[in-house]
Amino acid sequence: MQLHDVWFILIAVLWIGYFFLEGFDFGIGVLTKLLARDTAERRVLINTIGPVWDGNEVWLLTAGGATFAAFPDWYATLFSGFYIPLLLILVCLIIRGVAFEYRAKRTEERWQRNWEHAIFWTSLIPAFLWGVAFANIVHGVAIDSHKNYVGSLRDLLTPYALLGGLVTLTLFTFHGAVFAALKTVGDIRTRARTAALQIGLVTAVLALVFLTWTQAHQGTAWSLAAMITAVLALLGALIANQLTREGWAFILSGLTIVAAVAMLFLALFPNVMPSTLNDAWSLTVSNAASSPYTLKLMTIVAAVFTPIVLLYQGWTYWVFRKRIGVQHIPTPTH
Repeated sequence: MQLHDVWFILIAVLWIGYFFLEGFDFGIGVLTKLLARDTAERRVLINTIGPVWDGNEVWLLTAGGATFAAFPDWYATLFSGFYIPLLLILVCLIIRGVAFEYRAKRTEERWQRNWEHAIFWTSLIPAFLWGVAFANIVHGVAIDSHKNYVGSLRDLLTPYALLGGLVTLTLFTFHGAVFAALKTVGDIRTRARTAALQIGLVTAVLALVFLTWTQAHQGTAWSLAAMITAVLALLGALIANQLTREGWAFILSGLTIVAAVAMLFLALFPNVMPSTLNDAWSLTVSNAASSPYTLKLMTIVAAVFTPIVLLYQGWTYWVFRKRIGVQHIPTPTH
């Protein structure tokens, strides 16, 4: 195994970590409209991710930076070809961060309601677009002999890509509902379990179709194993949710995301962006990678700093591990 193979695996791990953590983060944002009944309950849901949402986005920054440094041709083709959807995701993430911070700055109902609308839409749109983007990466796009994307925005909105978007949206919302049940008390906890069951069943159908389609198109034995793991984990999460074992339900819903994203990368390898025009024009881990010296330096830096980041983020989750409910929300003063 060469260093460019190692960095393909590391980038896959970074994206898996991002979707695992930001998945329930996006799901909570969507559930502020679907689950919460009043301002206090919306505040409860937002507070469950309040201490951690910004830390979760560090994984995205690291994944993007690692892709830029380790596979510059992949980064260039991806960010130029997918410019509009990725820009829309970026704008949503900026507005979403502002909404979390500004919502509580004033107590007027209209002010808070407008920022809550922003949290909902800026959680839903990226959750959908990430699935569209990764479905296109795995399935392949129009890349010419100069490693340039020559398709249009419309070419990215294929049935397969749109199905991928629906899968990530429903899967993240299910993950968020399970997390809400794990982190809350009272009536909202009960309704979160009910929502998790309903959303999980829809997710199971969509995910099975999408993963089967992926496996039939370019699957390997390894991707098949990951697919089976994802399906079994999702079923296990639904069962644990019904048994009110919220901790196990969250672990298994997270495992579903881990296995599903791992399947996409396993089906993609050794390509990083297949070309639908000519297989010889596909970007691979070898022809899109940086020099061995660059990859060696990156490996040393990653080995030093990654454990520190993981320990700090784990400590954050441990400190803010307790459940919360509407009784913990102070009465607003006007």
